[in-house]
Amino acid sequence: MASIRELRSRIRSVQSTKKITKAQELIATSRITKAQGRVAAAKPYSEEMTTVLSELASHAGTLDNPLLTERENPKRAAILVVTSDRGMCGGYNANVLKATRELISLLRDEGKEAVLFVMGRKGVGFFNFRGLNVEDSWTGFSESPKYSDASTATGFLVDLFVAGSGVEVERPGGDGSLEGVDELHLVYTRFQSMLSQVPEVRRVAPLVVSEDTDSSDDKPSRNYTFEPGAESLLDALLPKYVTTRVYAALLDSAASESAARRTAMKAATDNAEELAKTLSREANQLRQAQITQEISEIVGGSSALAN
Repeated sequence: MASIRELRSRIRSVQSTKKITKAQELIATSRITKAQGRVAAAKPYSEEMTTVLSELASHAGTLDNPLLTERENPKRAAILVVTSDRGMCGGYNANVLKATRELISLLRDEGKEAVLFVMGRKGVGFFNFRGLNVEDSWTGFSESPKYSDASTATGFLVDLFVAGSGVEVERPGGDGSLEGVDELHLVYTRFQSMLSQVPEVRRVAPLVVSEDTDSSDDKPSRNYTFEPGAESLLDALLPKYVTTRVYAALLDSAASESAARRTAMKAATDNAEELAKTLSREANQLRQAQITQEISEIVGGSSALAN
């Protein structure tokens, strides 16, 4: 049985841990509102981009843009995985990495080679530990991503897709080259609510741009005039559309990460508080037993002297 000194030392340790988890919970709570605001602010741009591209697609004739063309025999598929830079967020990273492993297995069953690209230190560490090659990675912005972060990654990925398998593409900065790919997939975490974050797997390219027809009757008709031609604008806007989708995924993941960290830290704080109460109760019982024993010894000694 532990001594009172050991129990008190454990109580101090648990209380120190509780302060850390409580601080992390408060920080995550403050960041969730900002992350949700950024998701809502980016939504109108994404919707308008989809609308314009749908209109362009309807005027562009045969649509021979590489980003819209299915490859006959796809051999290599790039996977962009969005994880966090820090831990203490429950099953957030485990869920998205599990979805990634399932996607890799599916692609291999289809006879395709999976090429990994990772955002977030946790994902990089996960794949490196298991000996899986990560072709490129981007870290340091998982909790507060910017549009430039998405643009840096998607610029190289779009170049790889346009080139296709069998063609070497120079890496940014001239640091060697990498063979092109025939598909682009995105794995991230979609924010549903404070208590629900769902891993999502989407194919980014070849992409299909389609306008939401459910509410098209309620929207006023648009009469676009394209200058230059629709095909030229489509070639210019499609890479930006891919970047927009990746940026939206980064914002969703940032909100999901903060929500998952808040939930995990709240559970850790509650557990620490319960453990501290249990240890305090055990220490009090042990101290009471010692006091009772000391009183019994005093009474016994006094009786012996009286006799």
